[in-house]
Amino acid sequence: MTDANKVKQIIDIMARNGWRITEQRRTLAEIFVKNEGYLSPKDVYDQMTVDYPSVSFDTVYRNLRLLSEMGALEQFYFMDGGLKFRGSCTSHHHHHLICINCEKTLSFEYCPMDHKLELPGEFKIVNHRFEVYGICEECQADPAASS
Repeated sequence: MTDANKVKQIIDIMARNGWRITEQRRTLAEIFVKNEGYLSPKDVYDQMTVDYPSVSFDTVYRNLRLLSEMGALEQFYFMDGGLKFRGSCTSHHHHHLICINCEKTLSFEYCPMDHKLELPGEFKIVNHRFEVYGICEECQADPAASS
């Protein structure tokens, strides 16, 4: 998928959720398409203020949370790095292995929700996330990374 298609996909999610598509919101989508890794709210704010110096941190943070709720962004909480976001993969259902050293993320197809669950009462699941945190192969091989 081209970068332009990825930006369009995020913008389409915004529009479906009733957002007016502004240049600032288009820029926000472009930031996540250009960056494959995780971005903290401060990282996004710093990039947004290049073109929009008057944008507030609160506005950026609020938009990130709403985009995450809409499914355009995935959010993860790193013990050392706090809350971070990245563009969602909407092409298929998968989960993530996340390296706590370098934040490299690997997709894997196993889903615990595919197995019969004994849930209490009439609990109805509407969404789920499954992330496994560990140390990737490269970081395990690098003695400097584990210190």
